[in-house]
Amino acid sequence: MIKTEVVIIGAGPVGLFQVFELGLLGLSAHVIDSMPQPGGQCVELYPDKPIYDIPAIPVCGARELVDRLMQQIRPFSPEFHLGHVVTRVERRADGRFDVATDKGLELDAGVVIIAAGLGAFSPRKLSVPLAAELEGKAVHYKVGDSALFNGADIVVAGGGDSALDWAIGLSERANVVLVHRTSKFRAAPANVARMHALCDEARMQFLEGEVVGLDVEGDRLDAVRVQARGGLVRRVEASQLLVFWGLHPALGPIAEWGLGIEKNQIAVDTACFETSVPGIFAVGDISTYAGKRKLILSGFHEAALAAFAAKEHLTPGEKVHLQYTTTSPAMHRRLGVVAGVGDVEEAA
Repeated sequence: MIKTEVVIIGAGPVGLFQVFELGLLGLSAHVIDSMPQPGGQCVELYPDKPIYDIPAIPVCGARELVDRLMQQIRPFSPEFHLGHVVTRVERRADGRFDVATDKGLELDAGVVIIAAGLGAFSPRKLSVPLAAELEGKAVHYKVGDSALFNGADIVVAGGGDSALDWAIGLSERANVVLVHRTSKFRAAPANVARMHALCDEARMQFLEGEVVGLDVEGDRLDAVRVQARGGLVRRVEASQLLVFWGLHPALGPIAEWGLGIEKNQIAVDTACFETSVPGIFAVGDISTYAGKRKLILSGFHEAALAAFAAKEHLTPGEKVHLQYTTTSPAMHRRLGVVAGVGDVEEAA
């Protein structure tokens, strides 16, 4: 049994920033995530996709953002338990929590903070013969190393932002055909306009239709069969098929922990981001409240308020002072920086 002040469930950007905000208040954390590496769904789903709305960083990729967050939390030495799924969270009579994972890890925590993004999720998969056998080889539901597709003949299936992002991005270094069942897209208008412009320039193609079959030679994909609305089936030569049809989100074991659930999200009090169970907080995409916006930026704000509430929960009756990293010697000590002359500890 590992005893800790805080357990954070989820190692995405918001979960990582939660480590930082807790560390500033002198709280240590263990971080648990089902993925084999930090970054969560951000790195799993769009590692190279540019992000433009992180304050003071005009543009960065998801992987770069996670690397920067990992560097930022280094002074606080969090313990990571990757490849673990939290299966049980139980509040004890003394107010602390027993936390267990599917691999036998057990923790005794004073506070639990859920930053699990969409919760458990799986991609909507292609249900045609041989698709399962080719998964990870020629049929893909995510992009790990985009360099593997350089110079390839690629079909991208889907009509959302992920499909158009990858179709547009890969068109610069591969032969891309975008396939969607309709000419109406769920993507940002700018992406749709850019896709049509590339098609007009003959730098990629768009086909309206459904993927209905695969032509395979051994373990190699030769072509994708696309059926148009009128019933005509066209054979599109391709060595790689990327399918972006969205995700099946589900809370998984979280749904069994006695929390207030609204449409697969956890309801929270926006004053502190505490759930219906005292001592359990929820931040990021998994939390819901009036006016909720699923932005990384919003998750960072939620993590800051949850950290103060967690500190208050762990030290009842003790005032939690607001201190500024620019001037607080205590903050400087925790961050491992040298305090300047005349530093003053701020309190509120």
